[in-house]
Parts: sequence; structure tokens; C-alpha cells
Amino acid sequence: MPGGMFERYEQLAGPDEMFDRDGSIRPAYRAFAERLAHWDVAEYHLRQSRADLALLNAGITFTVYSDEQGTERIFPFSLIPRIIGSREWAHVEAGLIQRVRALNLFLLDVYNAQRSIRDHVVPAEVVFGAPEYSLRMVGFEPPLGVYAHIAGVDLVRDQNERFVVLEDNLRTPSGVSYVLENRTVMVRVAPDVFPPHGVAPVNDYPSRLLAMLLEVRPPHVTEADCRVVILTPGIYNSAYFEHSFLAQQMGVPLVEGVDLVTHNERVYLRSTSGLEPVHVIYRRVDDAFLDPLAFRADSMLGVTGLMSAYRAGNVTVTNAVGTGIADDKVVYRFVPDIIRYFLNEEPLLPNVETFAATVPEEREFIRRHARELVIKPANASGGYGVLIGPQASDDRIAETLAAMDAEPRQWIAQPLQEFSTIPTFQDDGLHARRADLRPYILTGASTWVLPSALTRVALRAGSYVVNSSQGGGSKDTWVLTDDDELDEADTPSSTATTGTDAASPSRSSSQSSSQSSSQSATG
Repeated sequence: MPGGMFERYEQLAGPDEMFDRDGSIRPAYRAFAERLAHWDVAEYHLRQSRADLALLNAGITFTVYSDEQGTERIFPFSLIPRIIGSREWAHVEAGLIQRVRALNLFLLDVYNAQRSIRDHVVPAEVVFGAPEYSLRMVGFEPPLGVYAHIAGVDLVRDQNERFVVLEDNLRTPSGVSYVLENRTVMVRVAPDVFPPHGVAPVNDYPSRLLAMLLEVRPPHVTEADCRVVILTPGIYNSAYFEHSFLAQQMGVPLVEGVDLVTHNERVYLRSTSGLEPVHVIYRRVDDAFLDPLAFRADSMLGVTGLMSAYRAGNVTVTNAVGTGIADDKVVYRFVPDIIRYFLNEEPLLPNVETFAATVPEEREFIRRHARELVIKPANASGGYGVLIGPQASDDRIAETLAAMDAEPRQWIAQPLQEFSTIPTFQDDGLHARRADLRPYILTGASTWVLPSALTRVALRAGSYVVNSSQGGGSKDTWVLTDDDELDEADTPSSTATTGTDAASPSRSSSQSSSQSSSQSATG
């Protein structure tokens, strides 16, 4: 291995993406490692500085709302990529398509026939008690029956070396622009480390996204006449870079609420030539702020009368209003049953074992085992409000349990996951840092998975939190296009199973014995 960069490399408790336990390089990384061997520490620093400069010049930033020293930061980038073989990716892709199909069917059902509630697949109190359940969507079906047009599903590789689903992001999932820009930077500063057998390209995502948005247009609108816009909350939003990037890449207007107006249940864009009709709105504004007539009356971010135009079928909103019910962390616990119910299939990607505080015996289990668990608020994001039991103080645990007892519906818990690590350069060498994986799935007339993902990595030593807002960074993610030369027996398993903890309370059928007793704290 190159110039001493791995001299102090120590694997953590979970699996390592690049190395087996005996220190040998995993098959998917061998070609990369051969090329990396030509670098030393000085060369790495030079390439990293070029990458940082490229990100700075491109304005690739995110916002930390809680940071008093400033709003925008450059997203930290690590040159050691995550590499996934084509066979393993094929399994992940199939599992993601299966999961998103089932969740779209679930959304269609809970806002219309509600069979899954009557059949006790998901308890009624879990569905109707979710803050994101929208009464204004009851009895309404969007074009093609699609609610979650754009999904970002967070995965981790557990201690059994299989990918498991950590959580679903179906409201306004962000981060795909970093996937595309990470690849651009990697090709620019380190083209010599790409493997000879190829890496799946990512640059067609914007065209795929635009094609999907056109597919879900209102039925009476032709593709040639369809106008698409991206609705942003504005320049101070944490993901504004992504909003502007995607608008530029797709060649569609980036608009704020004040740029749109409704008339006779139709939406129009104010332009220098007058009012122009709008048929598809890719919104990056939360439900509560979309329409002051329907939701928060004090919202200055949305469009007055949008919901009336939406329900009249004159405009499509992506993702659909009310989609957040399907990525509620308590509903997540029941997704395996949702897949079985709507598709009559076993889940290809298992859930992490989850305890819902709304279930009395599970709430008691959480109280007894809080020191061993990760306890999460059901409707928070970004890693905020998450308690990591093994690292928490007694006072913090007591405070969290009191909040859970006050509002059981709003809390879940999962065993701490020793999820996989990836070599990440810090200081004078490479160190093992935990990382998750967020693939992106587009659904219109069909479902397509981007053959890459956002790999987020915890840059702080020992940290389980990979969110950028709490010190995380990102990596390029390579999906190999041809790994026939790899030894399949050495490829990390995506189908291994493990029994549930014998100390756990008895589980419903939604918590099958094939689930992993694992969890990360990515929020």
C-alpha cells in the first residue's frame, strides 16, 4: 500500500468496505488499490487540495442553521471512494425498487381505500397520529398513482456485511447534487485511480429526472406543452445549491412562491411577457408552507391556492403532499409488512430492528435497555434529538425517556449498529470512519435507480453521526459495471440473515427474525 498512509490504519468493530478482517483488500477495491499505490502522503494532500478548490469554486455548500458563525459551508469531500460490485448493486437496486413500489401503494391506500388500516397491517393510531398525514389528500389520487416520485433511502452495511434499510426519505430528499459533483471532482483530480473495467456513469440523472417529471404531468397536458419548475424556499435554505444546480442542469426555471400565482384553479409563472402556465412543480418546500390557504396562514414561501389547483388536477406537485406519512420513523417499523401485504413478496432489503414506544411492551423494553439503544424522535432529521445510549449521560437518558413517556407516538429505538467503515484521510494518514449510503430512486411511469449514491462519512473519530450538519463529509460512490473478474465468494454478502436478540420482547410479524439487531445514528 502507498507511502505509509495505511501504517496506522485500524479497523473498528463493524466491517470495513475496503479490507477483510485479515487485512486483505476486498475484490471490488483491488484495481483501485493498485492505482492508489502510486501515491504517497504528499501526493494525496496535493490531490485533496485540488478537490477542495474545485468544490469551493463550484460553490458546493450546505447551510447549518444552528451555527452562529455563519450559514454556508463547503461540504467536506474524501478522495477514497466507496466501491460496490455490480452483482451486489443489482440486489440493492431490486430491493429499492420493491420498497418504493410498496410505499407508493401504501400511500395510495391510506388516502383512499384504507384497506391496510382495516386489515391491521399498520395500526390506525400510527397512521392518523402521524404529523405528516394530510387530511387534504384524502380521496385524491395524483397522476399515475405516484406519490413518492423522488426517494432517497438510507442504507448501512451491518455487522453481518449485508445492506439494511436505516430509514426512508420521501418528502423532499436532498443530496443528489453532491453525488453528481463528487463524480465531477473525482474525475478531474484523480482520473488515474479509476478501475479499467469501468464505473457506472451518473451524469444522466438530470435528464432522467426531467423525463420523470414530464411523465407525471396532468393527463390533459401534452409533453410538448408541459412546463416544469422547481419551487425553492430561497437562498437561505440549506439545500439551495442543489435547487439551483438541478434547475440549471434540467433547463427549467427556479422559482420562489412569489413568482407563481393561481387563477381559476390553475398555476401561472409571472414572466416579463405575462403569465405563463405551470403544469409540474418539483417542490423543495415542506407541506406546511406550500399554501397559506390550506396550511400555515403565515407562510411566505408557498403559493396561495396551490392545493385547489392540485386537487383539480391542473398541476402536479412532486413529491405529493402528504407523502411524509410513508417515511415516518414509526411507520418504518411496519414497512416489511407493507411489502408483504401489497406485493406478496418478502423484503429484499431488511429493516433494522425497531422498537416503537407507542407499543406498551416495546416502550418498557426501551426503558430497560436505554443504555444499549439508539433512541430517535420519530419526525426529526439531520441527527438532531437522537440519543446514542452507550455514549449518553445518565441525565440525558432520563430526559429522553421522560419525553418518550410524554409522547410515546413520537419515539422509536433501535440497537446500536456497528455499521461499516471506509478509509478516510485525516491528518497524516488514513483512518476507519463509519459511513452510510443514500441511493436515489425516481418513479414515474416506471422506476429507475441512479447507479451511484451519496456516501456520507463521519469525520470525527469514533462518531456514529454522518450528517453534514454535525461534522460529516461525503465520498464518491462507484458502482462497477463489470466485476466478473471478482471472486464472488469474497464479495460482501447482501443476503445473510441473523436472528433477533433473544432479550427483545415478542415481535409482530412486521419484525421478522431476519432483521438485523443494528442501528446507526444518521437521523
